[in-house]
Amino acid sequence: MADQFYDVDTGLESPDGMAAPRRGRLARAADLLCAPVLEERDRWPLWVPVGIGAGVALYFALTAEPPPWLGGAGLAAGLVSAWLGRRSLAVLALACALMSLAAGFAAAQIRTQWVAAPMLTREVGPAPVTGRVVAVERLAEGARVVLSGLSIPRLAAKATPDRVRIRLIARHGVPPVGAVIRITAVLHPPQGPGEPGAFDFQRHAFFAGLGAVGYALSAPEVMAGPPPGPADRAGVMLEALREHIADRVAASVDGAGEAAVTTALMNGEQTGIPEPLMQAMRGSGLAHLLSISGLHIALVAGIVMMTVRVLLALVPYVALRLPVKEMAAFAGLLAAVAYTGVVGAPVPTLRSVLMTGMVLAAVVVGRDPLSMRLVAFAGVAVMLMAPDSLLGASFQMSFAAVVALIAVYERISAPIARLRADLGWVGRGVLGLAGIALTSVVATIATLPFGLYHFQTISLYGVLSNMIAIPVTSALVMPCSLAAYALMPLGWEGPALTAMGWGVWVVNRTAETVAALPGATLTAPAMPGWGLGLVTMGGLWAAVWQGPWRYAGLAVAVVGLASPFVVERPDVLVSAEGEVMAVRGADGRLYPSGRGGRRVVDGWTARDGQRTPGAPWPRAGRGAEGRLTCDAVGCLYRKDGHTIALSRLDTGLEEDCRTADAVITTAPVRRCAAPVVIDHWSLHRRGAHTLTVRPDGIRVDSVGMVRGRRPWTIP
Repeated sequence: MADQFYDVDTGLESPDGMAAPRRGRLARAADLLCAPVLEERDRWPLWVPVGIGAGVALYFALTAEPPPWLGGAGLAAGLVSAWLGRRSLAVLALACALMSLAAGFAAAQIRTQWVAAPMLTREVGPAPVTGRVVAVERLAEGARVVLSGLSIPRLAAKATPDRVRIRLIARHGVPPVGAVIRITAVLHPPQGPGEPGAFDFQRHAFFAGLGAVGYALSAPEVMAGPPPGPADRAGVMLEALREHIADRVAASVDGAGEAAVTTALMNGEQTGIPEPLMQAMRGSGLAHLLSISGLHIALVAGIVMMTVRVLLALVPYVALRLPVKEMAAFAGLLAAVAYTGVVGAPVPTLRSVLMTGMVLAAVVVGRDPLSMRLVAFAGVAVMLMAPDSLLGASFQMSFAAVVALIAVYERISAPIARLRADLGWVGRGVLGLAGIALTSVVATIATLPFGLYHFQTISLYGVLSNMIAIPVTSALVMPCSLAAYALMPLGWEGPALTAMGWGVWVVNRTAETVAALPGATLTAPAMPGWGLGLVTMGGLWAAVWQGPWRYAGLAVAVVGLASPFVVERPDVLVSAEGEVMAVRGADGRLYPSGRGGRRVVDGWTARDGQRTPGAPWPRAGRGAEGRLTCDAVGCLYRKDGHTIALSRLDTGLEEDCRTADAVITTAPVRRCAAPVVIDHWSLHRRGAHTLTVRPDGIRVDSVGMVRGRRPWTIP
């Protein structure tokens, strides 16, 4: 009798030969792998925002602008595939994945075309610049203004940016929002990344509508001009309101740091916070309190909802005849929306107000107000409206914290509810404190990789600082801010702002004290993009799925978290214009070429995982722990048998080209026999460069190679 084998499709035994057993084993393995996915099909929609985010990330990762029809074609292909394969669950799932990917890609394309505007390609000025003040940013010293409706002599209309940002001279004061001013200024293009893979301010400025930045050389002169048009009127009114709030805070709150933080919480303007205090906030893990996000929106909506509900309940006629809970929830939502408008609708606030609306709606209809679907809805909405926000630290850290907290809440909510029911008021108080600590721990762990990627720092005492600062913010700072809003039209906001300043003082002192503790922060080298991708996908895998297989994502995330320590850092760095360079010494530290270009050197040092750079290069002699030899003409850097010439003057180029493996100079070079030449034209076309020396050769990377040619790149 012939041997019987399993058929893959039917699962029945059949005498089809030797191939059948293999197909049967593959089928059983596939069933084992697919069974958990099928069991959790109710979680499949949560992957839609992940697909949209992947599409957005794919668009920004390209080095050339794709055809404008590509995103739409992907959507159409997904729809057709879904229709043709509607009887197959697997085909439908793949079609939905394709559509979500294409939706994110198309949203990024549309957004890019929507905000596209002229950007300067060269420095302009000193020149008289005339425009309308549409925003004022107070700084720790002085202020910046954003101008629109510009007129700049010797600059064609089609080459004139829509908006520019100019730093004012502190002693000249600040013009009123909405006024038309003329000011003599120097304008230059937004600066590109300091090294390949670093923060791209050019891209940020492109999507913020800034075509140039610069500094003033004269006092602003207010000119006669027409009133703002419909497009600018609402924005000017909101900016004027924020300015009024900042003025009232300055009049009522003592202390520069307290006034600046109070202003940030009242109108969303963080630029005035002194840098030492901002560093303390980051080092203590309290910087999230300055970013108007879930905590602030929830407090605003909750306090208003509770207050309105109590007031309505005090009127028997209203309490017995009208839907008090629904009316209070609506008032809370209106308060959250109004607060979002006042603080400028940054990404965390937008996400929070979207989720708050869904939470309040769920409360009204009696559904669970905390679910991963709310986060998915908010993520889809934000990414479709502002896909470029996906690249920012605010979006990433905000959503990471919320997703992690809800994932943990889904696992522990039932046991905590049973435990709470058996406790007295003392036990419940202790449980509440434990909840704050757990929230801080989860949020800190979830945002840690993104802090490493963007800031190269880890705060070790965030739980301690949050245990102090969050209760103070919840019980004193935010209620007083709402009272100040309500009293400000009457001019009675002084006491509320003063009390709010007391709470802010406690938060600031907590930040400074915790940040000053030994080992409060750790630094690490910059995380590569692929490492952040592994952390993100691994974390989402662990948060979205609910079965035991979810923990495989944590292993992937750990691999991504270790990526900064396996990526080789460059040995030589050259800024975009060649005005500053740095080399790696034998001790692993970076040694800059001089004391100029401090901001660029600080960026290199931070991405290197160091706190301070080494000593500047000597004018003559040896440096960089013996790897650098300098004279009046230039320096020679030697490592692994290779020599890199760093020329200060043109006179030594001929000899350097004969003897060095690489030549770096800010002068234009016509002929050079060196294998690697980086000159004026290389820097002009491709921006900042890095060189990595290996025994088998020298690897050269540049900003232009990484970014390619996109609408926001400026040679």
